[in-house]
Amino acid sequence: MSVVDGAKQADGDSPPERGGLRRVVAASMAGTVVEWYEFFLYGTAATLVFSKIFFPESDSELDAILKAFLTYAVGFAARPLGGIVFGHFGDKYGRKRLLQFSLILVGLATFLMGCLPTYGQIGYLAPALLVILRFLQGFAVGGEWGGAVLLVAEHSPDKSRGFWASWPQSGVPGGNLLATVVLLVLTTLLSEDDFLSWGWRIAFWLSAVVVLIGYYIRTKVTDAPIFTAAQKEAEQVKTSSFSAIEVLKRYPRGVLTAMGLRFGENIMYYLVVTFTITYLKVQHDMATDDILWWLLAAHAVHFAVIPLIGALTDRIGRRPVYLVGTIGAGLWGFIAFPMMDTGNGWIITAAIILGLIAHGFMYAPQPAIMAEMFPTRMRYSGVSLGYQVTSIIAGSLAPVIAVKLLDTFDSPVPIAVYLAAAAAVTAVAVLVARETKGFDLTDIDRADAARDTTATARL
Repeated sequence: MSVVDGAKQADGDSPPERGGLRRVVAASMAGTVVEWYEFFLYGTAATLVFSKIFFPESDSELDAILKAFLTYAVGFAARPLGGIVFGHFGDKYGRKRLLQFSLILVGLATFLMGCLPTYGQIGYLAPALLVILRFLQGFAVGGEWGGAVLLVAEHSPDKSRGFWASWPQSGVPGGNLLATVVLLVLTTLLSEDDFLSWGWRIAFWLSAVVVLIGYYIRTKVTDAPIFTAAQKEAEQVKTSSFSAIEVLKRYPRGVLTAMGLRFGENIMYYLVVTFTITYLKVQHDMATDDILWWLLAAHAVHFAVIPLIGALTDRIGRRPVYLVGTIGAGLWGFIAFPMMDTGNGWIITAAIILGLIAHGFMYAPQPAIMAEMFPTRMRYSGVSLGYQVTSIIAGSLAPVIAVKLLDTFDSPVPIAVYLAAAAAVTAVAVLVARETKGFDLTDIDRADAARDTTATARL
C-alpha cells in the first residue's frame, strides 16, 4: 500500500475533526510559546542586562551591546544544525517525539542561564558559559519550528491549511508577549540595581514552569495519518532515512526558494523586536519600562493578525499575501525610524506595530507554503533547512549589522537601506515560487513516488 493510499485509509478521506485539530494546534503552540519566550528573553536581556554583567566595561555602550549580540548570533548559528538533526530523526521517528525533546532541552539551557555567575565573579568564563548555553538553546529552537508547524499542517484540510498552520506562528509573538510581560513586571517592581544584580534571573528560572506545562500538553496528540502511513511504507521497503543531503539532491529548488522567502522576513523581525530596543535605549535614552510597554502592545497585535493573514492566504493565495509583506518590509525602515525619532510614545508604538503587521504578511504564509514544497517522507528536513539555515546570514547578523551601521553613520538611513535590500531578495523568491494554495499533500507524495519509479525504470 502506498503512502497516499495509507493516508487516505487512515483518515477516511475526510478532513480531521475540528476538535482534534484544535488540540493539535494547542499542542503545537504550547511549545512554540515556551521556546520563543526563552529565545526572545535572551534577545531582550542582551541589550538590557548581558552587555553590562557578562562582559568587561567599555567606553562605548554600543560596543558592549555589540558583544552581547554576537553571543545572541551563536544561537542562530546553532539553529540550522538543530534543524538538520531534528529533521533527520523527525522524518524517521515522528514529529511529536522530537518536539517533546526540543522543549526539554531549550528549557534546561534557559534555566541554567539564570544560574550563571557574572564577569565580575569568574571573568571570561562567564561569557564562555553563556555562549555554550546559547548554542544549546539555539540547537533546540532549530528543531522546534519544523516539527511544530508540520504537526498542524499535516493534520489540516487542504482548503484551510494556511489558516490552521499559521497558528504556531502566533506562538512566536505569544512567547515574546509573555517574556515582555515578565520583564515589565520585574523592571517595574525592582530598582535598576536589583534587576541587574538578581531580578533578571527570575525571568529565566520561570522557564521551568512553562516548559512543564508545554510538555504536558504535547503528550496529548499524535502524528498525522499521512506521516504514519509514510513511516510504515519506509519500514516495509527498508528505505534509508532521508537526510538533509537527500532533500538537497531531490528538491534544491524548494530549499533555495524557502531560504529566499525567509531572508527578508527574518532580518525584518529582529530589527523590529530586538534592534528597536537598542535604538530607543541608546539613541534616544528611552526608559526601559516604556519600551517594553510599546513592545507589549505590538506583540499583542502581531499575535492577533497572524491567523487572519493565514486565512487570507487560503482565499487569495500564498504569493500575493507574501508579496504585500515584502513591500511593507522594504518601506518600513524609511517610515519607522523617523516616527521613533519623534519621541512620542503613541507614534513609536504605531511604528513597531506597522513593522510587525508587515512581518505578519510574510510570516503567516510560511508554514503552509513550505510544507507544500516537500513530500511527507522528507518534509521535516526540507522545511527545517529552508527556515533555519537562512537564520545564520539573516536574523543572527541583523542586530549586529544594524548596531554597527548606527555606530558608524550615526543615522538609521543605512539600516533602512539594508532592510530594503533584504526585502528585495525575498520579493524575488516570491515571484519565482509556485502558488501552492489548496495543494493536496498526498498529491505531492504521489509525484515524489512517481519520480522514484521513473528513476528506477531508467536504471
